[in-house]
Amino acid sequence: MRTVTVGDNCMDVYQKSGEVYPGGNPLNVAVYLKGLGAESAYIGWVGSDQYSEKMVKAIQEKGVDISHLSRKEGKTAVTFVEMVGNDRRFGEYDEGVMKHFCLTTEELHYIQTYQLIHSGIWGHADKYYSLFKENGMLTSFDFSDQLDHDLVKTLPRFVDYPFFSYTKDDAFIRQFLKDIKNQGSKIAVATLGENGSLAYDGIQFYQCGAVEANVVDTMGAGDSFISGFIYGLLKGQFIGNCLELGTESAAKTISYFGAW
Repeated sequence: MRTVTVGDNCMDVYQKSGEVYPGGNPLNVAVYLKGLGAESAYIGWVGSDQYSEKMVKAIQEKGVDISHLSRKEGKTAVTFVEMVGNDRRFGEYDEGVMKHFCLTTEELHYIQTYQLIHSGIWGHADKYYSLFKENGMLTSFDFSDQLDHDLVKTLPRFVDYPFFSYTKDDAFIRQFLKDIKNQGSKIAVATLGENGSLAYDGIQFYQCGAVEANVVDTMGAGDSFISGFIYGLLKGQFIGNCLELGTESAAKTISYFGAW
């Protein structure tokens, strides 16, 4: 089971406590997949500052392949985080060197040696997805809560497993997932926070409720859900079981501070 994630990373800076944790959707997914037992690689850019040293060391300790991680002159991306109770709220985001992220020809060939590619809406990798699909890769992509983003209208035909973030199971999200599936995706998935998750495969909807957990920090919950779902798919699990795996993975993540 070989997975590669591409795109944004950042240092999550908790403004009140001053604590700093590595994060970013593609990076988080790579770390979580590795923890679940997949062979996992991550491709992205870090800067030439102290945050980059902390980032690289943390990823290496998790065992993710970063042979194609690049250091660029400038700042590592930073997201400022405010805690409101146990929920994290994102503040200012400085993309740093990731603002100009792109893939080399060699990196594109390297990516295609893997079974599945994952990225997210801020990862600057969407323009390569048609190539990944043409070359027979499985593809997944996190659109986050950007349901009105322009990419929602053009990218799903190249994404086997698109993920979205919403609030509840209602008529709107069900029709939305149907529309996404009709663009060409295999399974369209929405995480619904405390209301669980929902998936649609073109024939029926699958639901999974949230599980009780000791909520310390919700950072990384969606990314860990995605990782659990993907891991289940690659293990040949049924969709309902994949939702459960994602839910269990997210429940573990919210029991501690930071994404990982």
